[in-house]
Amino acid sequence: MKLLKIFFFFFTLSLSAQDISISKIEPLNWWTGMKLNSIQLMIYGNNLSDFSAEFSPKGPIINKINSIQNSSYAFIDITIPKTMKPGKYELILKKGSSKAIFEYSFLERENNKNNFQGFSNQDIIYLVMPDRFADGDLSNNKIDGYNDPFDSLKTQRRYGGDIQGLIDKLDYFVNLGITALWINPLVENNTFRSYHGYAATDFYNIDPRLGSNALYKELVNKAHSKGIKIIVDHVANHFSKDHPWTNNLPMENWINGSIEKHLNASHHKMVFTDPYSDSSTIKHVEKGWFTDYMPDLNHDNPFVQKYITQNTIWWIESSGLDGVREDTYPYCGQKFMSQWAAAIMNEYPKLNIVGEVWTGEPQFLAGYQKDNLYRGSFNTNLPALTDFGFRDVLVNYLQGNRGIYSIYELLTNDFLYKEPSNLVTFIDNHDVARTMFYAKDNIAKAKIAYTLLFSMRGIPSFLYGSEIGMVGTEDHGELRIPFPGGFQNDSRNAFEKEGRTIYENYIFDFISKLIHVRKNNEALSIGKTIHIPPVNETYIYFRITENQKIMGAINNNTREQEIDLAELKNILGKSRTIKSLMNETEIEIPADYKLKLNPLSAELF
Repeated sequence: MKLLKIFFFFFTLSLSAQDISISKIEPLNWWTGMKLNSIQLMIYGNNLSDFSAEFSPKGPIINKINSIQNSSYAFIDITIPKTMKPGKYELILKKGSSKAIFEYSFLERENNKNNFQGFSNQDIIYLVMPDRFADGDLSNNKIDGYNDPFDSLKTQRRYGGDIQGLIDKLDYFVNLGITALWINPLVENNTFRSYHGYAATDFYNIDPRLGSNALYKELVNKAHSKGIKIIVDHVANHFSKDHPWTNNLPMENWINGSIEKHLNASHHKMVFTDPYSDSSTIKHVEKGWFTDYMPDLNHDNPFVQKYITQNTIWWIESSGLDGVREDTYPYCGQKFMSQWAAAIMNEYPKLNIVGEVWTGEPQFLAGYQKDNLYRGSFNTNLPALTDFGFRDVLVNYLQGNRGIYSIYELLTNDFLYKEPSNLVTFIDNHDVARTMFYAKDNIAKAKIAYTLLFSMRGIPSFLYGSEIGMVGTEDHGELRIPFPGGFQNDSRNAFEKEGRTIYENYIFDFISKLIHVRKNNEALSIGKTIHIPPVNETYIYFRITENQKIMGAINNNTREQEIDLAELKNILGKSRTIKSLMNETEIEIPADYKLKLNPLSAELF
C-alpha cells in the first residue's frame, strides 16, 4: 500500500509537471479601434507547445499559433475585428487534459485631444534624468528584490528621484518656459548602475523605484494640462544581461550572437550612406553589441520586430505621450527601423520621432532623415535627428578651438537635410559634458552659445540643471549630478530663487528670458533663415516670417565692434529703429548704418 501511494505521488507530480500554464502575456493589453489590429501575443509559461487556443467570449480571431522550440514561450497571431467590443476576454490554451486560462483586456481607446501631439520647432525640450532630479516619494527608494551593487559609489548610485518628483515640479517647468520633457528611460532596470535606465529588465513596466505605469499616465495627463508634452526615451537596440530572457532565450536567434561570443560595437555610422560599404561592415554596425553587459536584439528576427514595434505603440497608446526619442539608432537594423518608424507614424500621424545618431558630420547625419535624396530607394521614415553637428560646433567654439565662422559654415550644409527645422539641437545632454564645463567660467561665451541655440532653426533642447549653470565633469556620474533641492537632505532648494546663488540666478534668468523670447516671437522658431558670412568674428543673421523679422548680431571679439548694415537695407526695410528683445530697449540705427556691438555679446533685435 505504501509503495502504491509513492507511485501515485510521483505519477501525479509527473502529470503536474506536464500541465500547460501561463504566467504573463505581452503586450499587457491591446485596444479596439487601432489601425494596428493584427498583433502577436508573446506568452510566458510552461509546456507551451502542441496546444490549441481560443478566446471566450468569441471576439479576437486567432490566426496562427507559431511553432517554436522553447516551450517556455508561445507566439500567437491574432486580429481584433473592427466590430469587436472592448472588454476582458479569456485566452484558453488546451493541451491534452491540461488547460490554462488567462484574462486579457482589449480596452476602448481614449478620446483625448491632448494625446499624441508630437513636438516641433515651436517647442523647447528639457532633458531630465529622473533619478537625479527630484525625489517625490521616499517610500519607493528601497524596494525588496531591487538591489544595485553600485549604490555604494557616490557618482554611480541611485539618489531616489522619481516620477512623483517630476509631477511635483511641473510648475517649475512652466515658469522656466519649457514645453516638452524628454525623460530618460523609466522602464525596469533591475541590474547594476541602474539609475540611467538604458538596460531594461522589463520592457512593459516602470521601475518601481521610479513609480508605476499608472503614475506615468498621471504624469502625462498633468503635464498636458499645463501645456507640457512628454517624450519617451525608447531603446530598441539592446537590453540588460540581467533580463530574464538572458538565461532562457525565447529563440536562439533572439539576440545577435551569444553572451559568450558576439561582435563588439562598431561605430562607423557612415557605412549606411557610404556607396562603397561592404555588407560585412554594415552587419558589424547593426549586430555588434554596444557593451558586453547589454545583449543586442536581432532585428532580422520577425518575432523580435513585432515585439519592439508593439512595445513602442503600447507605451504611446497607454500613456498618451507625444513623441519618441530612439536610443542608439544607427546600431539597430536599419531596414527594420524604417518599418518600425512607418508603423508608428501610420498609427499616430502627428507624433514625432527623433533618432539619436551620434555623428557631427552633416553629410553622414542627413542620410538618416526620412525622404533624404542621397539614400536612393531606401527611406528611413525617421522624421527627426539629434543634431550633433550643431553641438560639436558650439562646443568647439566654447573651448576656443573654432571661431564664429564655424557656425555659419555648419548652417550652409543644411541643404543636405530634407527638413533641417526638425533637427533637435543642443549643447549638452546626459552623455556629454555640460555647457558651463566647456565654457570654463566664460559666461559671456556661454551666453552667445545659448543665444544661438534658442534663436536658430531646429528644436532646442538642454539638460536639466544647465539653467542654473551646473558644471560637473565629463564623467557620466558627475555630469548627471543631483539637482539641489530635489532631495530630502539637501541644504538648499535651487528650484526657488531664494535657494539659488547669485551666479545660478543670473544664468537662470538669462536662459528663462531666452526661452520666453523664442516662444513669444514666431520668427525664432518657424522663420526662414538668412545669414551673412562672418567678418572679423561678427555674425549677422535673420529669422523671418510674413509677420515678423528678427536680426541676430554676434560679436565674438573681446573689444567693441562696429558692423555695417548698409548692405542689408533690403532686409532691414525702412525702419531705422530696432528693439532689443532681451532688455527691451530701442536703438536708433545711425544715418551711416553702422551699429556698435558690445564685446563678446549676442543680441536679438
